[in-house]
Amino acid sequence: MSGRIYRIFIINPGSTSTKLSLFENHSSIFTTDVFHDSSVLLKFPTINDQLDYRMEVIHRFLEDNSIDLHGIDAVVGRGGGCYAVPGGIYNIDDRLIDDTRNARGGLYHASMLGVQMAVEIHRKYGGICIMMDPPVVDELCDEARVTGLKGVYRRAVSHALNLKATARHHSMLMGKRYEDCNYIVCHIDGGISVTAHDHGRMIDGNDAGGGEGPFTPTRMGSLAVTDGRRVLEKLTDGEIRDLCSQAGGLTSWFGTSSADTVHKMIEDGDPAASRVWDAMIYQVCKWIGMMSTPLKGQVDAILLCGGLLRFHEVGAGIRERCSFIAPVYEYPGEFEQEAMAAGAMRVLTGEEKVRTYPGKPVWEGI
Repeated sequence: MSGRIYRIFIINPGSTSTKLSLFENHSSIFTTDVFHDSSVLLKFPTINDQLDYRMEVIHRFLEDNSIDLHGIDAVVGRGGGCYAVPGGIYNIDDRLIDDTRNARGGLYHASMLGVQMAVEIHRKYGGICIMMDPPVVDELCDEARVTGLKGVYRRAVSHALNLKATARHHSMLMGKRYEDCNYIVCHIDGGISVTAHDHGRMIDGNDAGGGEGPFTPTRMGSLAVTDGRRVLEKLTDGEIRDLCSQAGGLTSWFGTSSADTVHKMIEDGDPAASRVWDAMIYQVCKWIGMMSTPLKGQVDAILLCGGLLRFHEVGAGIRERCSFIAPVYEYPGEFEQEAMAAGAMRVLTGEEKVRTYPGKPVWEGI
């Protein structure tokens, strides 16, 4: 194995673009966002219907840039809305594709195209075909699942890929193993995930895909049931879903999800923008405090990642309120592409075995 160069192609679809990367071992040869015109995407009735269009754009990008993927060793697609799975690396098979297309795990998001696009590349160019730490990673402790309504259980939907990648990255820097540490890890961007990690398992966290937790640039966050009923009973199912995913939070307050635009309003002295922005940070802090209890206060570090850390007061505000729990470390941005490449490398070198997608829920209920 020594000296072998492995080529790894990464596919990570977002709402209006697909991030592509080509790695040789752990080194990125290129990373780019291939843009998909939103006016074209809106013509498709479902996310699945976008597949052929997106693939056409990607193949054109590869041809225009003279990128030959023949002989590729691995193709990694970001996972989507399949049944929930424990964290890890999974072979992309027909059952996984079918369950993802049908959003069996309840998550309807552009990420569900990742495994479908990976298979298309795999069929043309070869290589192993895998997904890693999809948004529906479910490692919740049983106590975190149960609600006060019989038969209704909490879901695990989070930015699992970046959360676990950040935890592994920090552990490596500290000379430790992720599996030997307890962390509270927060992804803070258009969506916000606040999660408790107990020796390598993400045992609790907000349902970031279901509108639970802090409000965000695009999501309304948790509401009292009485408040929710008063407001939401007037809306359609689609409008409610939008408030949980793209029309809530800063978008509801200011008509834009652009954190840069809202931050400019603050700099220009807008008191409402300042108050709402501070409240968003405050709510993140509350959820960090909440996540210390599943870990029984034994927290090695609070790890922050995501795009909103480019604003100094986000990390500073969290540090001011939460550093009594554990030291706070900031890792702005995301490590998703690097994490998927590193996972593929562990498989290709025999360090980690690929799992078979189970095709059933992690939790069957009481």
